[in-house]
Amino acid sequence: MDRDAICARLAQQVIALRNAGRSSLPELPDVTLLYGDTPGGRTPVMYKPGIVILFQGSKVGYIGTTTFNYDATKYLMLTIPLPFECETFASPEDPLAGMTIHVDMLRLQDLLIELGEDDSFHPKPQTQGIHSSFLTEEMLCATERLLDAMVTARDARVLGPNIIREILYYVLTGPCGGALLSLVSRHTQFSQISRALKRIENHYTDNLSVELLAAEVNMSVSAFHHNFKAVTSTSPLQYLKTYRLHQARIMMLQGGLKASAAAMKVGYESASQFSREFKRYFGVTPGEEMTRMRLTG
Repeated sequence: MDRDAICARLAQQVIALRNAGRSSLPELPDVTLLYGDTPGGRTPVMYKPGIVILFQGSKVGYIGTTTFNYDATKYLMLTIPLPFECETFASPEDPLAGMTIHVDMLRLQDLLIELGEDDSFHPKPQTQGIHSSFLTEEMLCATERLLDAMVTARDARVLGPNIIREILYYVLTGPCGGALLSLVSRHTQFSQISRALKRIENHYTDNLSVELLAAEVNMSVSAFHHNFKAVTSTSPLQYLKTYRLHQARIMMLQGGLKASAAAMKVGYESASQFSREFKRYFGVTPGEEMTRMRLTG
């Protein structure tokens, strides 16, 4: 198996699909194609839960004191919405190309039921929300078939879901299986923190306090702080702040809102405080960020 040749072909197929306007298909809502031809230094990002597979180019993620590399040899998996810093290695001659696969909970639960009491399947639940692992030949072959299926709407609709299920199976039975198991394991510390994160995601504009979030998941404030940091590598208040900043940035970039309007929408009472915290986090003012994004297209 010539991995380099396969990855090069898949990268070209991602580019062709994107150029054909098929980077996100209604037939396969769980799959998004990734492309970038410019390098980027360490930049704050907020990734949604999912499996990130690259065929060309590479990224380095930084969270706390931990570094995650993902490229054509390693995939990245997030089980929660997670803010971290990311460095991108790409160029017009060697663009970044890959895909993100959303982890559907019903599909995951169905796989676990089918695995049943298999003696060879006993991953240990993991608490951290971000993981990387080697991209096996089985996973690479499955992603190759998935991209082939995405060329036509009928193949995507009929064949795509089963291929996604196959990829999820390989992740579940591989080194990252314990992290996926934690997603569906009830009454664990990870599931309690996941519920708190879901509350933040759905109600980040509310006046959320650590005491309120801890009480909702039946934890003491000190236990909540400890377990929250184990999962996200940050404190509850810092997570809430960065989540609001990322949402405000999206509103300005995609919705055309002014900084002051976006600040109010995400729960800030002071536009000047929002601007200070935006610059402290992203390294530029909201106005400078909007200008930069317009220039880079």
